[in-house]
Amino acid sequence: MNLKNIIPIKEGFTLKSLFEYEKTPLNNFVAVTTISLVLLFFMGVITYLMHGHHAYNVTREHPWGLLIGMYVFFVVSSTGLCIISSFGHVFNIKEFKIIGKRAIAGAIIAILSGFAVIAFEIGHPVTMMIYNVLSPGLTSAIWWMGTLYGLYLTLIIFEFILLQKNDHKWGWYFSLGGLVIGVIAHSNLGSVFGFLIARPISNGVFYPVYFILSAMITGSYLIFLLYGFRYKMNFPPEVTAMLTKLAKVLGLLLAILIFFEAWKFLTAIYGGKPEKADVALHILGGANFWIGEFLLGMLIPFIIVIYSKGKAIHTLVWASITGMVGIFFMRYDLVHDTQLFPMQTLKIREYQLAPTWIEYFPSFAEIAISIGAIGIAIAMYYVASKAFELDHR
Repeated sequence: MNLKNIIPIKEGFTLKSLFEYEKTPLNNFVAVTTISLVLLFFMGVITYLMHGHHAYNVTREHPWGLLIGMYVFFVVSSTGLCIISSFGHVFNIKEFKIIGKRAIAGAIIAILSGFAVIAFEIGHPVTMMIYNVLSPGLTSAIWWMGTLYGLYLTLIIFEFILLQKNDHKWGWYFSLGGLVIGVIAHSNLGSVFGFLIARPISNGVFYPVYFILSAMITGSYLIFLLYGFRYKMNFPPEVTAMLTKLAKVLGLLLAILIFFEAWKFLTAIYGGKPEKADVALHILGGANFWIGEFLLGMLIPFIIVIYSKGKAIHTLVWASITGMVGIFFMRYDLVHDTQLFPMQTLKIREYQLAPTWIEYFPSFAEIAISIGAIGIAIAMYYVASKAFELDHR
C-alpha cells in the first residue's frame, strides 16, 4: 500500500532528504543537540532494561518520580497545542487558521513523546494495554486517562491526515472531537491528583481546572517557539498578526494562572490544617516555586506582554523558552510536592524517629529518559516538517 494514498507527503521527500538541511550555526547546534539527546534517551532505556525499576530513585514513600512529571509535561503540551489550534479550525478565528497543521503535528508528537516516557515507568506497557481492554476499571481515573488519551491521539491523527488532504469539512468534525476528548482527558489527568484523599495538598477541585489552564499557556509558548524557529524571527504579516493576538491571550491566561496560584496557597495555609498547610508553607520556602514556576514560568512572560501590550513578539519567543522551563518545574513540582510529607496514617512506634520531609532526586536513568525524550520530540518534529506540508497556503 502506498503511504501517499493515505496521507499526502511532500513531493521529492526521501529518506536521503532527511539528512539535507541548510547548514547554519543555529541549525548545526540544533542537530548536534538533538542527536545527543536521542542518544541520552537510549542510554537511559538501556540502563532501565538492565536493572528494571532499581535504576530509578523512587521508593515506597516517593513512588512517583521524574518520569511521571515528564509524562505530564508532554501531555500538557499536546493538549495545549490542540486547544490553541482549535481557535482557528473549530472556532473560526481568522488569525489562528494558519496554525492548524503545524500545531496538530506538534500535538501528535508531544503525546507520542509522553507515551515513550511513561512506557518505561509502567514496567509492562503491553500487558497494561491488554488488560486495559479486558478488565476496564471504570472507577479508576488512571484507567480513564489511558483510554481517553488513546482516543484523543486517534482523533488528532485523523484530523492531521484530513488537514493534509485539505478536507476541512470532515477535518472540522475530527478537530472538534479531538478538542472535546482532549479537554476531558486532560481534566481527568488533573483528577488523578485531585482524587488523592490521602494527600491533602492535592485533594480537591483545583487540579482538573488548573491542568486545562496551564495546558493553554504551554500551547501558547510552543506556538511562539515553533514559529520563531520556522521563520527565524522574520515573520510574514499574517504570522505577526496571529502571534500578536496570541500574546494578548497569553497575558490573560497568565493573569488567571497567577490568580489561581495565589488562592491555591491561601486556602491551603488558612486555618493551619495539618499536612496541607505544612506542605504549602514548605513549597513557598523553596526556590523551585519562586524561581522555576513563578519567575520563569509566569512573571517574565506576563511582564513582557503587559509592558509591550502584546506587540513584542520577538521578545516573547525568547521568553517562551523561560516559560517552558517554568512549565517543566510546574510539572515536576506537582508530582514531587504531592509526596513531600510522610503520610500520617502510617503507624509510628515509640522507638522510631518522627516523620521528616521525604527526600528524592532523580537517578541517571530517570534524567536520561526524561531529558532525552525532548530530543525524540525534536527529531520527530524535524521528520514531520520534512515529510509533510505544515505551512499555511
